[in-house]
Amino acid sequence: MWNKTLQTIMVSTIMAVGVSLSACDSTKDSDATAQEVSTDASKQNVADTPKPESAATNADLDGATPQEGTPVKYDVASWGTQKVQALNVDQLDSIKSTFGKVVSTDENSLDYASNPAAKYRFMNTDAPYLDLIDSEKYLELGWYFANPTDSDKEKELSQNHAKKSYTLARQLMGDEGGKLVADMLNGQIIKNKVVGGQKVELAKCEFYSCMLIINKSAAQTDNK
Repeated sequence: MWNKTLQTIMVSTIMAVGVSLSACDSTKDSDATAQEVSTDASKQNVADTPKPESAATNADLDGATPQEGTPVKYDVASWGTQKVQALNVDQLDSIKSTFGKVVSTDENSLDYASNPAAKYRFMNTDAPYLDLIDSEKYLELGWYFANPTDSDKEKELSQNHAKKSYTLARQLMGDEGGKLVADMLNGQIIKNKVVGGQKVELAKCEFYSCMLIINKSAAQTDNK
């Protein structure tokens, strides 16, 4: 009787333990599945969340806004091709009169090749410059070349300086001289070229400056 009862109790206990273990395994599987689903959902949410653009993406590193400005226009065609008084490179007084009134003179200046020279300024020191430099070997025309971001007044003076230089170039080199200045204003650089009988050592406009340098010692003799 005891043995039979004990046997019955043991069988019942084993069955109960089996059911309990099965329930635990089922719970673990459910928890693991739920955790996987939660992890996948979190990953998806992170992937779908838009990333804010870096503040530096659409801004300069220093925070400054670049200025574009309006390029200066030189209406060379309107400056005319009417006849002008022809001048020689040694007619300094007549050359200066084309540029206007001399504001200051520096007798201890230097020319293109660092030779002693005289510089004649036709503008005050705080204004866009217009200069003549004269030495034994060179005659140099120099004027301010306005930048797109300059003021309207600075641009206007730059245009006026260019027009005077255009006129003087025509007086010294004929229509070829006028074309030379037009080419300079369009960004061309001319070196060691005979133009209208004058030897042009260098002619260019860049970095706020235009310069036209005539080699007087080779003028009207170099036929290259």
